[in-house]
Amino acid sequence: MARWSGFAGKHCLLTGAASGIGRATALRLADEGAVLYLTDRDAEGLEQTVADIRARGGRVAEYRALDVADYDAVQAFAADIHQRHRPMDVVMNIAGISAWGTVTTLTHQHWKSMIDVNLMGPIHVIEAFLPPMVEAGRGGHLVNVSSAAGLVALPWHAAYSASKFGLRGMSEVLRFDLAHHRIGVSVVVPGAVRTPLVQTVQIAGVDREHPQVRKWTERFSGHAVSPERVADRIVKGVRRNRFLIYTSADIRALYLFKRLAWWPYSVAMRQANALFTRALRPALRD
Repeated sequence: MARWSGFAGKHCLLTGAASGIGRATALRLADEGAVLYLTDRDAEGLEQTVADIRARGGRVAEYRALDVADYDAVQAFAADIHQRHRPMDVVMNIAGISAWGTVTTLTHQHWKSMIDVNLMGPIHVIEAFLPPMVEAGRGGHLVNVSSAAGLVALPWHAAYSASKFGLRGMSEVLRFDLAHHRIGVSVVVPGAVRTPLVQTVQIAGVDREHPQVRKWTERFSGHAVSPERVADRIVKGVRRNRFLIYTSADIRALYLFKRLAWWPYSVAMRQANALFTRALRPALRD
């Protein structure tokens, strides 16, 4: 990848821009002088993000409410953009959903929705926006937001990890495939982040209103970093052409632990799984 000259004047596409990491990153890039192209399936939240960006003098060239899992909708948005504007310089796949559960509580729809949104969604965006970037020959950057669950075996995360491990693996291949086009690839691996996703995560077969669940959700939120901190890490990571962009030191340490000490890591993960299961068992629905 060519030396990164900053985001001023760069055309940047972001998915998931209505809230959380996507919104925070869009606001940060607007302050950096980027020309933004935004999408989210939350039309009202997207309108608010666009209004807030424009109120602070930022530039939103195009935006549209759509679901990245809808291939035709993504293709139509890309076609309209490329008819009126030049290809992107930066593409950021940030939109995502989450569901936890065990093989006895997860439904087929849980598994399917994780793959459709978290893996196929980014693939749809890559299919629509990366070939024009390659053809333009100006280089650029692709950012895919995975998760700590795309690095390590978090309890009850099998369906979510299926999508996030897949996204990380794809990103690693594209890191090398796109290098000779001077297009960098980064994969963001957040741990806990204070976003609406924390409050809306589906826990299959578990009563979210149970006091035990609320206690653990609050504990999880207490360790969460802000979306603004994640946005800052993303911007710095792109500038340095980092592959793995960590948002907190604990995730970096846990991944290092996994790679260097597999047996102790395995013991720790079994203990974590037992603790997680004991904590949620009282909230299991009959």
